[in-house]
Amino acid sequence: MTEQDAADSSAAADTEQTADDVDIEEAPEEVDVDDVDLGNAGDAQSPDEVLVERVAESDPEDIAGELAALRARTESLEDALADREADVEELESKLKRKQADFQNYKKRMQKRRDEEKQRATEDLVTKLFDVRDNLKRALEQDEGTDIRDGVEATLRQLDDVLDAEGVEIIDPDPGTDLDPTQHQVLANVESDEDPGAIADVHRPGYEMGEKVLREAQVTVSEE
Repeated sequence: MTEQDAADSSAAADTEQTADDVDIEEAPEEVDVDDVDLGNAGDAQSPDEVLVERVAESDPEDIAGELAALRARTESLEDALADREADVEELESKLKRKQADFQNYKKRMQKRRDEEKQRATEDLVTKLFDVRDNLKRALEQDEGTDIRDGVEATLRQLDDVLDAEGVEIIDPDPGTDLDPTQHQVLANVESDEDPGAIADVHRPGYEMGEKVLREAQVTVSEE
């Protein structure tokens, strides 16, 4: 055996001994991904950072074109907003004018109704002048003079005035069914009429335009 062979054999023996003396550690436990601290590695970029990065990576001419388009879009939106505000202002102005016109219309109509009512009242009073004159002449007759004919004529004249104004007299005949909308019961009395029917009229009522101005006062046959 040469000296070289002896050296190689000695080195191999030392290597085997060293390997046997080494204590190999067990493999580490499996690591949970949730337990790993990534620090800032997982932080998402903010919109500003994304924009800065995009500007840095883009061509200046492209950026200038996008800015010009954005500026034009902004101006267009501002013009549209200004037009919309002008439309709203115009509509509000029209609404105020309409409201003012409506209020003026209501005032004119109320004034017209008041004037028509006043004229109607004047016309009615004027027609009653003749009735009063006839009653006064009747009372001026000499004592002992029969004025019945004159009074009856005056009553007919008054009825004609009321009829011309659309006034109807509520004067039900005895035995007529009671109508609470037109008749006011004064008392229940004994009579030959059917129970609950009108026995007699104490005071006539008046109706105008389907509106009861005064109910007729009646007595009703006892049930």
